[in-house]
This record gives sequence, structure tokens and C-alpha cells, in this order.
Amino acid sequence: MATKLTTLDNLEIAIMEPRGSLIGGEETDEIKAKAHDLIEQGNRKLVMDLGGVAYINSTGIGALVAIHSMYEKAHGTVKLCNMAKSVQNVFVITKLTGVFDVEENREEAVKNFKSIK
Repeated sequence: MATKLTTLDNLEIAIMEPRGSLIGGEETDEIKAKAHDLIEQGNRKLVMDLGGVAYINSTGIGALVAIHSMYEKAHGTVKLCNMAKSVQNVFVITKLTGVFDVEENREEAVKNFKSIK
């Protein structure tokens, strides 16, 4: 899996786009490492665009929860967007929609971040 990383406004907002399945192994290690690097560089606003994720299991959920915790400890925020119905169902069943800030699409997530100073 190759995770695409984009930053906006001089690293103020970062957008991470994992692809494929988040089921543990290299792909979850990669997104956690990239999130850690972003925090180290001063980023506090992360959009996880899950439009390219077809399947997620408990290990993938655990990676996203770990990233969410990293950002909270650093006084940052993670927004999830573009979830496929199957991925969204996992978040609803596990009640993680109450933990994560979930937006319909990337544009909404970025717009809502820009309204936060």
C-alpha cells in the first residue's frame, strides 16, 4: 500500500490517503509513522481521506485510534472523510463515529478545519 500525503497552507492541514485494506502490517505501520512525523513537524490538523480504503479490520481501526490519540495528546484534531459504506458501517457498529470527527468529503473536512483558528 502506498499512502499519499499532501499538506496545505504550509503544513497547517495535512491530508493522508491510505489505499487498499487497513488490516495490519506495513500499511498500518506506514500511516502511524507518517502521522507521528507530521506531529513532530508541528502539524495539528489531519484529514484521513478513506476513499481508497476498501476494507478495514480491528487492527486498522486500532491504527486510526492510535493516530487520533497521538493528535489529541498534541492538542490536534483528526477528521475522517470519504468512507465507503462498508468502512462507515464498521465505525457505526463500534460506535467510533462518536469519537472521530467524520465528514462527508475532503472539501468539507478542509473547510471545517479552516474555520478553526
